[in-house]
Amino acid sequence: MLLILVPFIGLAQRTPWGSFLSILGESSVRSAISLSLLVASVSAFICLILGLPLGWILARSQSLWMRLLRAIVLLPMVLPPVAGGTALLFALGRRGFVGQKLDEWFGITLPFTTTGAIIAATFVSLPFFVLAIETSINDLNRDFEESAMSLGSSPTRTFFSVTVPLIRTGLIAGLTLSWARALGEFGATITFAGDNPGRTRTLPLELFVALESDPNRAVVIGMIMIIISLGVLITLRGRWIGQK
Repeated sequence: MLLILVPFIGLAQRTPWGSFLSILGESSVRSAISLSLLVASVSAFICLILGLPLGWILARSQSLWMRLLRAIVLLPMVLPPVAGGTALLFALGRRGFVGQKLDEWFGITLPFTTTGAIIAATFVSLPFFVLAIETSINDLNRDFEESAMSLGSSPTRTFFSVTVPLIRTGLIAGLTLSWARALGEFGATITFAGDNPGRTRTLPLELFVALESDPNRAVVIGMIMIIISLGVLITLRGRWIGQK
């Protein structure tokens, strides 16, 4: 517990509270906050769309191929973010085997754009959502699903009307974890999306830049990130408890 608390206490003790509001009001900081919230929210939504069916598939199948797929999906959890960003760059960059085709056929360039920042955040946060969904489905009593299908409900309707409501706690937990992970993403973002103020400079990148020139400003930005994250986690945690 102390290992977790002491760094936060040290940051709070070092924070220049007298200039907190003035730094918070700076255009660059407000821009970084807005961009971070946008990137994290869109990333969490993409995780929901991709991760919900993927988590269900992984939970329902124990084949060798599914085990391999699970390992690939969860790989970004243990992969250094910079390595993940490098992989994205070589795959989706203008010279990448996918990015080159996107550029030639559709004129779409992903690196060093806001879309690129969203992709980088989704890459590192998707495993957290998938793992939460897979765990929730594994813990689910399948009798409810089987009863619904025995009454004529299709698999798709059963999934959305029975399975999803029953795993709502895990669903919210997964969304929260993936959102928080996307909010704090740095390595993959700076490698794949770069550091472009107003387009890709999220709060972690703004913090990194401030560390080199104004440590007090960096401390305030770090405290802002903690306040935002704590606010979301505490608020949604109350809803999890209420739904149990």
